[in-house]
Amino acid sequence: MTPPATSVTELRERILDLKKKLNAVIMAHNYQLPAVQDIADITGDSLELAREATGIECEVIVLCGVRFMAESVAILNPERTVLLSVGTAGCPMADMIDADELRQWKQRYPGAAVVCYVNSSAAVKAESDYCCTSANALNVVEAVPNDEVLFVPDRNLGHYISTMTEKRVILYPGYCNTHHRLTAKHVMRARREHPDAVVLVHPECRPEVIEKADAALSTSQMLRYARESPEKQFLIGTEEGLVYRLQQDNPGKSFHTISKSMICHDMKKTTLYEVVQTMEQRRNVVVVPEDIRLGAKRALDRMLAVV
Repeated sequence: MTPPATSVTELRERILDLKKKLNAVIMAHNYQLPAVQDIADITGDSLELAREATGIECEVIVLCGVRFMAESVAILNPERTVLLSVGTAGCPMADMIDADELRQWKQRYPGAAVVCYVNSSAAVKAESDYCCTSANALNVVEAVPNDEVLFVPDRNLGHYISTMTEKRVILYPGYCNTHHRLTAKHVMRARREHPDAVVLVHPECRPEVIEKADAALSTSQMLRYARESPEKQFLIGTEEGLVYRLQQDNPGKSFHTISKSMICHDMKKTTLYEVVQTMEQRRNVVVVPEDIRLGAKRALDRMLAVV
């Protein structure tokens, strides 16, 4: 193994070299550290990464994010080696439900179709009828033929969708720790500090936070909104990593997080050094058992088929 790099430049150069040796593509979620986003070939939210993964021509995919994202890439690309940048990078919300728990809920609501937020394990996806992301959750729910939908595991996103559909949406009581800690008081205080700013929050936020925002949008939708809007100031209610992308894409505009607490510590585990180590050692290989993969792929394929 080569000796440890001592600078960002050396780390970047080593990553570029390893990409060639492994015939690898690096994918990074919008919440990753700026340096990690900068070395990625593809950045995006969960839906964008899932779509891009199906068209990649390479031998190795390095996913800079958390485990459920790497599982989704592995499910859609069984012929490729998928490496998770940091093996311990998980998602507390995804851990709030497992396949056994979902099966119990399905027995309680036998007439409901299961729509599973992509922030979930492969085993939970395999027990679901459809997957969705925050960007297409409403369209997925509307596409379901059933009048009842069991929405797992994010109760906040599910509640937001329930306000825009006539279907009965049954909410599982999970939530994102990062988004759930944002409060209406945070929004009101931020508005006082930046009275001319447009407030954009993620639909994983509490209902009372969404009520005080100008729009509830996924990260990809926030990027598009900010790019197309004539406004110059924005308050952002999602994980702080997105602010870097927003500022890079809109140099003439200003972006502020609503609260300094909007940090996902699992997302921040990935550093350039960790990426180098993972690629050199080909460690953190994500493998989804075939029986689970096929069930989860069905739910993901249905998600990707919804415009």
